[in-house]
Amino acid sequence: MRSIELPEHQAVKIVFRGEYGLSEPEYLAFCRANPDVRCERTAEGEVIIVPPVGGEGSYRSMKAASQLDHWVEQTGLGKAFDSSVEFLLPDGSALSPDASWVSDAALARLTPAERREFLRLSPEFVIEVMSPSDRLKTAKEKMEAWISNGVQVAWLIDADHQTVYVYRKGRQAVTRKGLDEIAGEGPMKGFVLRLAAIWRGLQ
Repeated sequence: MRSIELPEHQAVKIVFRGEYGLSEPEYLAFCRANPDVRCERTAEGEVIIVPPVGGEGSYRSMKAASQLDHWVEQTGLGKAFDSSVEFLLPDGSALSPDASWVSDAALARLTPAERREFLRLSPEFVIEVMSPSDRLKTAKEKMEAWISNGVQVAWLIDADHQTVYVYRKGRQAVTRKGLDEIAGEGPMKGFVLRLAAIWRGLQ
């Protein structure tokens, strides 16, 4: 297992590329050895260490995740997760959305021990909230990765431009601008995300 030393007090993004990509066992070992580091893995084995988000990005993500969790608590349908979860996806990538939903049926296919680790499944629904430092092209590529791995509905929220990009399995992405709220569909029918606080941020 290779080791690296991260500089202190700096936001760092490190990518292992090409022949230096980490296998899944190496990646899981890397994560266990660095429990305080947030990272993701691409399908090609590249490992990206993601720096913490700023205050506004965190606030907006929390507003989305808390509304999803409230809906789940009210309906008793499936389970909601925040940005600290990681999913091991069919194409070999390991990704963490800002908020996500998994049906009870999908979770039932995992053993109790497997539910304590990174979840080896694709959530049915994800929300990604862009931070000011995020690039739209990269964010859209991640959304396509979610859909190609079996996610049924995914929302990419660009709060600075009051825009939601809606991704659905087997359909073209749709751009929605200036909404007050957005309603779920498919497995998320009945869920409504109110956007005013997300648009407003910390203003």
